[in-house]
Amino acid sequence: MSTGSGAGMGTGSDTAMTTGSVARRLGVAPTTLRSWERRYGIGPAHREQGRHRRWSPVDVGRVEEMCRLTALGVPPAEAARAALQEAVAEIPRPRRGGDPGGLSLGNVRQECRGLARAAVRLDAPAVETQLRSAVGEYGYTTGWEEVMAPALHAIGRKWASSGERYVEVEHLLSWYVSSALRGAPGVGVLGGASASASASMRVGRVGEGGSGSGASVGPVLLTCVPGEQHTLPLEALAAVLAERGLPTRMFGAALPAEALYEAVRRIGPSAVVLWAHSRNTADRALVHLITEAEWGMRGARTHPAVLIAGPGWSPGAGAYAPGVERLTGLRTAADRIEGFFVV
Repeated sequence: MSTGSGAGMGTGSDTAMTTGSVARRLGVAPTTLRSWERRYGIGPAHREQGRHRRWSPVDVGRVEEMCRLTALGVPPAEAARAALQEAVAEIPRPRRGGDPGGLSLGNVRQECRGLARAAVRLDAPAVETQLRSAVGEYGYTTGWEEVMAPALHAIGRKWASSGERYVEVEHLLSWYVSSALRGAPGVGVLGGASASASASMRVGRVGEGGSGSGASVGPVLLTCVPGEQHTLPLEALAAVLAERGLPTRMFGAALPAEALYEAVRRIGPSAVVLWAHSRNTADRALVHLITEAEWGMRGARTHPAVLIAGPGWSPGAGAYAPGVERLTGLRTAADRIEGFFVV
């Protein structure tokens, strides 16, 4: 068998892996591995009495081959038999490179590879497990930057180069990533009543460029510009801000300009984040409109800080309107927004 996983690797206990570690590596549930062992006899070849099962590199290589074959549409029983017999030469292989389903992932975390493998197999329970594990171990910032986003980008590139072959994979992964991001504390309850309460206890004033001073600070309004349907990066920002206990109001995709203007006047946000993925949707007139939005009593009108984000905007944010800032990267964006809330 030529999987690349067992070549040149020893079989001693120092390299053996637990079932949980193998499951995370492959992007499957531990119960799936146990089921495959019971049904098809593919599992650890040796066990030490009184200890949990340990997978040698050869064992892992076999089950990796089974995963590769099932991702190609080979029935599980046939895939297991081929992996055990190492008789796979006649089955078409994707281009080599060590990535699931021929995806070009590059140098990424093992959890990212596991997530991509699960998505290619359309294994929704495993995708959920991988996402839950990544968020639990790394949090939303690293979970997005180093696990979710690289997998999404790789599948997006594969879709673009393979016609419609991977559209179902991209849709499934996007849905479950969105669900995981909306699971952040506070995201699913109108920007987080608990986050608003937490922030109100932390705030002394708003940072320079914000909505004024005093103990009452408006939430951060997050929205895609009119015509923009790509919401996942903005959902990731909402999750990170909620994780930090900052209040938000998320409006999602393609909010019309008039509705956005009215929302700003009604909410009185400390900042407005405008996401544009495409240059076709990055609207200079919209930025001017929102910078001019105001609320409050006559003589004490307040304006929001306007932050533009996404690859659709040109680098020179100041050219859109005075005081406008361009956010780059999830972590730096969250840090900048948190700067509006000072202890």
